[in-house]
Amino acid sequence: MAAPRFSIVTPVYETPSIVLWSAIESVLAQTFGDWELCLVDDHSPSQRVRELLDQCAARDPRIRVEHRAENGGIVAASNTALAMATGEFVALLDHDDRLHPDALALVDEGIRGNPEADYVYTDEDKVNERGRHAGPFLKPDWSPERMRTQMYTCHLSVLRRSVVEEVGGFDAEYEGAQDWDLVLKVTERARAVLHVPRVLYHWRGIEGSTAAAAEEGGGEAAKPWAFEAGTRAIAAHCERIGMQATVERDPGDPGVYHLNPALREQPLVSIIIPTNGQRREVRYQDVTLVGHCVRSIVDQSTYPNYEIVVVADTDTPAAAIAEIEAAAGDRLRLVEFDRPFHFAEKINVGAVRSRGEHLVFLNDDIEVGIPDWIERMVMYSAIEEIGAVGGLLLLEDGRIQHAGVGWEGGLPGHPYYGYPRTVPGYANAIRIARNLLAVTGACLMTRRDIFDEVGGLSTTFPINYNDVDYCLKQVERGRRIVYDPDLVMTHFESSSRSSDVEEWEKAQLLHRWGYLTTGNPYSNPYLRNEVPRAASVFAWAKRSKYRPPKRKPAAARS
Repeated sequence: MAAPRFSIVTPVYETPSIVLWSAIESVLAQTFGDWELCLVDDHSPSQRVRELLDQCAARDPRIRVEHRAENGGIVAASNTALAMATGEFVALLDHDDRLHPDALALVDEGIRGNPEADYVYTDEDKVNERGRHAGPFLKPDWSPERMRTQMYTCHLSVLRRSVVEEVGGFDAEYEGAQDWDLVLKVTERARAVLHVPRVLYHWRGIEGSTAAAAEEGGGEAAKPWAFEAGTRAIAAHCERIGMQATVERDPGDPGVYHLNPALREQPLVSIIIPTNGQRREVRYQDVTLVGHCVRSIVDQSTYPNYEIVVVADTDTPAAAIAEIEAAAGDRLRLVEFDRPFHFAEKINVGAVRSRGEHLVFLNDDIEVGIPDWIERMVMYSAIEEIGAVGGLLLLEDGRIQHAGVGWEGGLPGHPYYGYPRTVPGYANAIRIARNLLAVTGACLMTRRDIFDEVGGLSTTFPINYNDVDYCLKQVERGRRIVYDPDLVMTHFESSSRSSDVEEWEKAQLLHRWGYLTTGNPYSNPYLRNEVPRAASVFAWAKRSKYRPPKRKPAAARS
């Protein structure tokens, strides 16, 4: 008998009968029939669990059941289920959740279009005890940086069984975060990762579950050990891939994690600041912006090996030059610029005159907000596959100015502009590190070698979009752009130039990059301005005629 396409593995322990039957029935209702369901009872105290599982196995030969002789916990039971599996792919289904009837069909369709996919995940929502659906989690395509700070792929997860076996299955050391650990290990060697942007998994919130606790403001009360195991799983992953970082949990949200730099080397960093020496009021004091910026760098930064390259217009006031010379000392490299304002050219000229392995583009209206800001940027910029890194920029009053570049109609914008800093964003988007198509050039780090490879900033974008264009050139070459929420700076926005964008600039960006930005991979087709379009989330699924059965097996009614 040929092996099935999918092996659905489900460890079971003392599940309420009606809930367990609902999970099994959702598999039986699949419109794609090439599956097996591997159910493992982890020595539940109640005889009713054994009876229900055995009855279901007798009903359909694709349902396979094993009863463990002793309780071993979620990892032991999951590995028992994996050992039973014979399918090409393994799908993870919790004993108290449900699959959409088209879940396996749409995953199979995706794999056929992407045959090298070794890991597939879908969107999900929550369903309460009354069967009401809420909280759709509409996910982005594969984002390695997000995966290190949030277990965002979660349900439904489908993994190629051969790769799961290569990495050794579930690891008891990470009990409670065993799925996260497994996905990290699989994706470290996966040829391709596929996202199916459909709500195909329904995460049930019953008393004591992580989903139910999440509805009440956090999951730690239900499974505190799971979040600590997550810390250790991420740390082990960083060690395996050579990422120079330590891991800590967010004090206010147990599902959010932070990476802190643990650099083994401190390569030279060149901070390039274009300026014309403009003055303005900052916190009720009249200051020279570039002087204020340079003083904040020198006073705040803990990174030892950096230079400051100031590209100043020839008519920059002598007092402003004297101010930055006094503040920067022998770290300063002063470059004169004798042409009309052209941000891209200024950065390019500064890069030519700089010596650093890493380059920082920095507006002169930026104020350093954290001491280890350079270390944070180098932590990411040192990774070969990363093209640029930016952070969280705040307005003078503390509201958000930039938390990553978003896209609507193929054009860039700042989705959370003006929001209070305390707002987490959709699915904690503001609080977690994640990949984007672009970050703002007001504070951006990139490596010199890849800056030279793409020819620096494009001079066809003299004022606006040169930073976006630069990031997209890196994305086109297969590199990732990173937003780090812990890289916090203050931006006295557009103090030195107009923030208006000309129509020709928009047209030029769309002409060059519309094919890439119109379908933003780091958003979701059912999000608009990073908010779910509620009416359309499930519209695609109306063709399903599935209805829950009116009668259940006798064991389920006990």
